[in-house]
Amino acid sequence: MLSNAQLKLVKSLHLKKNREQMHLFIAEGKKMVDELLNSLHIEIVHIYASGDYYGSKPFTKVTEAEMKKISALTTPPNILAVCRIPADPSAIPDLTNELVLILDDIRDPGNLGTIVRIADWFGIKYIFCTAECVDAYNPKVVQASMGSIARIQVDYKNLRNVLQQCREKQIPVYGAKLDGANILKEQLTTNGVLIIGNESNGISPELSTYITNAIKIPSSPHGAGGGAESLNAAMATAILCAEFRRNELKGV
Repeated sequence: MLSNAQLKLVKSLHLKKNREQMHLFIAEGKKMVDELLNSLHIEIVHIYASGDYYGSKPFTKVTEAEMKKISALTTPPNILAVCRIPADPSAIPDLTNELVLILDDIRDPGNLGTIVRIADWFGIKYIFCTAECVDAYNPKVVQASMGSIARIQVDYKNLRNVLQQCREKQIPVYGAKLDGANILKEQLTTNGVLIIGNESNGISPELSTYITNAIKIPSSPHGAGGGAESLNAAMATAILCAEFRRNELKGV
């Protein structure tokens, strides 16, 4: 049975300020919980289940009505986990041989969650976010990641320090910009940093100063007459990551 204290705790984690204060977040659904149970950097603290649960973690059996009260979803699943938010490492990892994503003021939870999933698909281990980005442990972000949040390190850092390190180590910094070079014609490196800008305003002037290679996804001449003005951040990220991994994927 769900106690009042448990109900209050889980519901409080729907809000960012409480997640930050308690260093906890929620994840919902069997697939999500299974992924987190196998995570190397995220710890499940407690599980709530309205059906049978056969895992080794502590859990509380709840009714469907109780699950509806604590769930952040319109259609609650039969399992919800309270997890510990991993601490951001104080040191910047060695990015010399990595392909890394930097997200500049991504505000839409669905976009961020999908970008985490894209990074997982393309073997990208690190995502660095500006402080203005949506919280990576927002329930909508976690849900949109489809479990990939269990494997990707998402850090909120002073990105000037990250990009300064890249400059010192001569790591290429790519930026998705409307006036960039056609990515389909570029000789891309296997390592580097890819900056994805805000959904409406693109990459900020502050981060733009670190870009060594501005790139863009060209639109088709067949669609230029009156189609979409632009791609959303997640769609653009998927296309760009595929181009960076093209040579590796040819051998798969």
